[in-house]
Amino acid sequence: MKKCIAIPLENGVLCAHFGHCETFAIVDVADGQVTGMREVTPPEHVPGLYPRWVATFGVTDVIAGGMGQKAIDLFNQQNINAFVGAPTQGPRELAEAFLAGKLSLSANYCNHDHGDHHHGHSHAH
Repeated sequence: MKKCIAIPLENGVLCAHFGHCETFAIVDVADGQVTGMREVTPPEHVPGLYPRWVATFGVTDVIAGGMGQKAIDLFNQQNINAFVGAPTQGPRELAEAFLAGKLSLSANYCNHDHGDHHHGHSHAH
């Protein structure tokens, strides 16, 4: 099964604030193994742009430290699963831990029921 994981980075490790990252690691996965990784510089941050932009790389999953519900919804609209709560680590470590099921993350799947769901947290900006 092929996957493609996007991880927002700052100084080579996970960027805690998704929209302020310097680059994205685009990690290619086949049969549960990392098969390739590249860093790409995103365009200037405009609200709502990053989900569409990362989708152009064939991304299936995003691993982030934090992300607002609106961003999660925008990724879901691009058929990208959003995972938040990741620790500040390098992209290969994060991808391999994710694939091994060893990251404790909050999952937001694109194929979830869009009915009544509450997450019990808020983000003050």
